[in-house]
Amino acid sequence: MFHHQPLTNLFCCVGWVMESAGTEGNSLSRTDFIYCCGAVTEVLRFGPAHLNHEHKVLFLVIPGNPGIVGFYKTFMQALHASFGFRHPVWAVSHAGHCDPPVSMDMVEDASFIEEGDIFGINGQIEHKLAFLRKHVPKETRLVLLGHSIGCYIILDMMKRNPELQVLKAVMLFPTIERMAQTPQGRILTPALCHMRYLAYLPLFLLSLLPERLKTALVKLAFSRIQSLDSTVVAPTVDLLSGDCAANAMYMGGQEMKGVLERDNLTIKNNLKKLVFYYGAADHWCPVQYYHDIKKDFPSGDIRLCRNGFRHAFVLDTGKDVAGMVIEWLSNDLRS
Repeated sequence: MFHHQPLTNLFCCVGWVMESAGTEGNSLSRTDFIYCCGAVTEVLRFGPAHLNHEHKVLFLVIPGNPGIVGFYKTFMQALHASFGFRHPVWAVSHAGHCDPPVSMDMVEDASFIEEGDIFGINGQIEHKLAFLRKHVPKETRLVLLGHSIGCYIILDMMKRNPELQVLKAVMLFPTIERMAQTPQGRILTPALCHMRYLAYLPLFLLSLLPERLKTALVKLAFSRIQSLDSTVVAPTVDLLSGDCAANAMYMGGQEMKGVLERDNLTIKNNLKKLVFYYGAADHWCPVQYYHDIKKDFPSGDIRLCRNGFRHAFVLDTGKDVAGMVIEWLSNDLRS
């Protein structure tokens, strides 16, 4: 069971430990591993590594589960390029959802982890707020981009800190209600809530395989996806590190138990800032959920996918989804 007390008194974020950079066209990407709320965290950045008064707007991706930022690389690169590289585009992983470098442990101090249950859903929300407090100036306007459970996290962030300078919050394939009742939820709830420990031994054995063999297995698993984005292979291999997958399953179990009723009050209070995009064949978020929220908020910007995009859009349509987001946001960023 996770605790509901805020983590603001914890030792939350400490400095950059490792970095790597690569160039794709004019868009420079940078990956850093930091400790945030005592847990290792991966940050992927397009644009500057540090913000100052010249950076008026920050795009921040809050991932789904597993919350590995490498999955969003193509999506982020397209966003960064389309706005003329003017606005930084960052993604922050969920706490413990990464394969840290050998110089870092998964946790910095176990006492912080136990006190705040940082790997649980409540802890992950506080983790994102702590990241913003440490690394983003208060006056920076935020374009929050949530995917799946990341949408739930964003709504709770806006609820807990109404002073966040949110320009827009885009909710892609949002899992913000009744997760255990969805087709996927009914299948996975028993496994995630009661039997996830049975998966730990196979995961540990997989983690011992050579990188080349793990990569081959991942490519085989994705072989049916014709237009697979090759950049998702490496993050998927990272997921096989063992601890990363275990943390993702632990968080998933809490999602099944804790994501129940839609937070209509927070949606109502921020309706003009929100854009919802529902899948037409999403087993994590049935179309009925789209009709329900559309009925409750008829004036809201609530859209249903007409393009056949999958829930895990990053696997093959990250650039296409970014193109839609750019179109939705163009007027807001001009004003």
